[in-house]
Amino acid sequence: MPLSASVPVGAKQAHATRDPRQWGWVEPTVWTERMLAALVNGVAGGKWYSLWDKVCNRRTLEASWVAVARNHGAAGVDGVSIQRFAAHAERYLDEIAADLKAGRYRPDDVRRTYIPKTGGGQRPLGIPTIKDRIVQGALKRVLEPIFEWEFLDASYGFRPGRSAKDALRVVDRSVKDGYTWVVDADLKSYFDTLPHDALMETVAAHVSDSRVLGLIQAYLGQGILEGLARWQPTRGTPQGAVLSPLLANLYLHGLDRRMSEQGYRIVRYADDFVILCADELEARRALDQVQTWTQEHGLTLHPDKTHVGDCRQVGQGFEFLGYRFENGQRRVRAKSLQTIKDKIRAKTGRTRGESLVRIVADLNPMLKGWFGYFKHAHHPIFHILDGFVRRRLRALLRRQHRLHSRTGRSKADHCRWPNAFFAGYGLFTMTEAHALACQSR
Repeated sequence: MPLSASVPVGAKQAHATRDPRQWGWVEPTVWTERMLAALVNGVAGGKWYSLWDKVCNRRTLEASWVAVARNHGAAGVDGVSIQRFAAHAERYLDEIAADLKAGRYRPDDVRRTYIPKTGGGQRPLGIPTIKDRIVQGALKRVLEPIFEWEFLDASYGFRPGRSAKDALRVVDRSVKDGYTWVVDADLKSYFDTLPHDALMETVAAHVSDSRVLGLIQAYLGQGILEGLARWQPTRGTPQGAVLSPLLANLYLHGLDRRMSEQGYRIVRYADDFVILCADELEARRALDQVQTWTQEHGLTLHPDKTHVGDCRQVGQGFEFLGYRFENGQRRVRAKSLQTIKDKIRAKTGRTRGESLVRIVADLNPMLKGWFGYFKHAHHPIFHILDGFVRRRLRALLRRQHRLHSRTGRSKADHCRWPNAFFAGYGLFTMTEAHALACQSR
């Protein structure tokens, strides 16, 4: 189901995802040929009934547990880790299935933690218990094909067979096709402000199984535990919960549909989206439509992070999925560059006492992964980052060799440990990788 660069974007978008024969990602114990046929032909009243037995199915729960274990997440409020659950998985899964079938299953509280945001600040994460992740995963396996059948090609985030690179390809092509006036929109605290009632109405428009709806409602109302403080959320869905990305996509599907039906080129990755227009008037009208829709649906556009501009002009570019599009170039955005530099610093601290072999082995996967994503950026950045990595390594080696010269240090270090020295240790260099990629093209 990967999106090729030729998939049309616009008013009446073709559904590249509409052929169930391409849906190798569905859970086969749930989505049998008969179920997929019902998806194609439609169900009575346009709503799905009798889904609960599929959520409770032992094989659905087992498949969900495998996925949860693969992600190696942290323990929730009950303290049960992946390792502890794995040691008694059969018993735990039996208990979950029995509790679901008997109607006595109740979600636990969510443990609140924080991770650093790019550019400063902290992003809240909600960590459910292992058993809640498993049940949410089972729900997702049952519900996702129903919603995927409706989703448009405008959205790319957290969807099977789609990626940020697919979204970037469409944006890049649209800009080259002359759609250079761009609405760069930012939803303020989207995951924390999703209105529960409106979201449940959207789910209920597709699903009529009261037990499934009740369980989703229970997850939305899970208590949040942060230290000794506990509270009950009235809005939002926790970032970190298995079901959250699917529910978030479902709610914003209405925006995709509104903009696409009116002929606008919207490209959305979760709550990050841009609308690409041919002129300023079209862009201003598109922004008005977005503002109207968000107000109608209980959401808010961030006033300082939403703007309209002609990305051909310096200072009027836009940022999307780690890149900055401006003045005919696709650069790495400043925050993304700062993030990779911080990660390099963390791995090359001067007090790190390990051998250069181990340090290079630690660095290379990260550098290769970063280059794999940003290889289409304006190429001078690769030379800059290669130099930054080598300077960090030379400073580390100087400390290890107890060299403390103050003058001419950079030149002396370069002579002592030239670029070829690090190449001999197999250090990945982006400049060389970019040159090879250009040759292959």
